[in-house]
Amino acid sequence: MTSLPAGAARRCQSFLNPYHSAQYFSPEIQQEVGALGIGSGTESFGAVYLAGRAAAFGRVGPGAVTASFFSFSHELISRHIPAVWDIASPEDVLAARLRAADAQLRRLLGEETVASPEMAEAAELALRATEACDRSMRTLYAAHADQPVPDAPHLALWHATTLLREYRGDGHLLVLVRAGIDPVEAILTHSATGKGMSHKWLLRTRGWSEEDLAAGRERLLERGLLNADGTLSKAGVALREELEEETDHLDRAPYEHLGAAGVARLTELTQGYTTTLVQGGAFPSDLRG
Repeated sequence: MTSLPAGAARRCQSFLNPYHSAQYFSPEIQQEVGALGIGSGTESFGAVYLAGRAAAFGRVGPGAVTASFFSFSHELISRHIPAVWDIASPEDVLAARLRAADAQLRRLLGEETVASPEMAEAAELALRATEACDRSMRTLYAAHADQPVPDAPHLALWHATTLLREYRGDGHLLVLVRAGIDPVEAILTHSATGKGMSHKWLLRTRGWSEEDLAAGRERLLERGLLNADGTLSKAGVALREELEEETDHLDRAPYEHLGAAGVARLTELTQGYTTTLVQGGAFPSDLRG
């Protein structure tokens, strides 16, 4: 039983997520983490991404990162983790990440928006939602929940969106495992919805080879989840929606805690911020499949 309108929590999350994830593609994160000595050449994006997102775990090894990130190949992760911690400490990476978020949000949203009462309101609402998140079986959420809340409202909102994004993501991985969907199959079916990454970005960011992806497509064809042209079959569409509905169920607590009015207001505010980020070029134009 829910007190929220149908789809309200998922719609809110769809605007919260980009507020956090825009940073991964920013020049600021490459500059700030790169200045620590992490990332160079064709491997720069992967090294910076993995270090930035895994730093909340501390000096962790590749196994824990592979398990919690799920859709990345262990080979890719092992090329960077734990070697990055010999270059810069997790604490330094976390500080660089926050500086990068600050710089990107100020650049794309503008100083007036960053300092506005509405930004402070959005931060307060998002942080209130996180009060209902539980650490149990939520590894990425739990690691980031141990980090302090920044003082500046635009960064407090970024921190809260990080927590809410990772909380939903941790739950989604539980649903995927229960459904017998492996990491390659997960990214292929997600991309086939039109909401996931393009083939180019899958190859660049996830560490899987063309052969890995081709084998995954064959498995999905055999299960009747993909059509021969790579689109989702009727069964595939139904499965993806079932996965999202189960994820919604596991993700309901923070939005129920915030309440219908709070969710509606947070959605309204973050939709505006996310729209500005997207229009400002925060994401690559060829990111989507």
